[in-house]
Amino acid sequence: MESDTDMTSLPLLGPDEPSAFELVNPQGQSSAILVCDHASNRVPQRLGNLGLDTAQLASHIAWDPGAAEVARQLSSQLDAPLVLSGYSRLVIDCNRPLQNEESIAADSAGIPVPGNRDLSRQQREGRINTLFWPYHDAIERLLTNRVSRPSLLLSIHSFTPVWHGEPRPWHIGISFWRERRLAALLLDVLASDTAISVGDNQPYPIEDDIDYTIPAHSDAHGIPSVMIEIRQDGIDTEASATAWATRLAQAFRLIEESALKRV
Repeated sequence: MESDTDMTSLPLLGPDEPSAFELVNPQGQSSAILVCDHASNRVPQRLGNLGLDTAQLASHIAWDPGAAEVARQLSSQLDAPLVLSGYSRLVIDCNRPLQNEESIAADSAGIPVPGNRDLSRQQREGRINTLFWPYHDAIERLLTNRVSRPSLLLSIHSFTPVWHGEPRPWHIGISFWRERRLAALLLDVLASDTAISVGDNQPYPIEDDIDYTIPAHSDAHGIPSVMIEIRQDGIDTEASATAWATRLAQAFRLIEESALKRV
């Protein structure tokens, strides 16, 4: 592993590496704006594997498995713009305020992350300026360019079936920030399907000291928003991810008109 100790002289990303974010369908005509904060488990080449093994980097500590596939499929089905983060949440978490200790986590779910220990101010700023701000600037540009038309912000995540030994019963969770109206509409439609269990502000509520994306962009633009969390064992194949995207697209179409009337 090559550390980022020389960030003042070496860029974090090499010229052949992907961007800090991926923008999909920016001209999409849907009122939905999709974001995926934990879309990738990629680590910049200069950071090696952060001291972790392949299995650890494939696990939830590094990204939200399945979330990017659902987001891409949902973008296609709704004709919605989508912004995906390009690098692992372990390099820097794009959904954590920069002052939060999990922004660049030294430990995650009890697993030490050696490549995140004892970082200098320059090292932290390198990750922030190379990965965090470009991702959020892309979301900001997208929202600003649509200021003349109503928009609804949907953040796509996934969660583990078991946490600290406790099974999580929900197949999907809908969480809201400040204003519940969009979440309530989605919850009503999804809960009408008796085959699934739907979490209301579960498994995670949105909190301003833990979450960044929705509080920052929803507040700045005064638009309704929700965080959509899907249990990972329900989106662990391309087919199952497509099925969830289809279910969400159908639900969104049913509530879109009502949601926009209340914007």
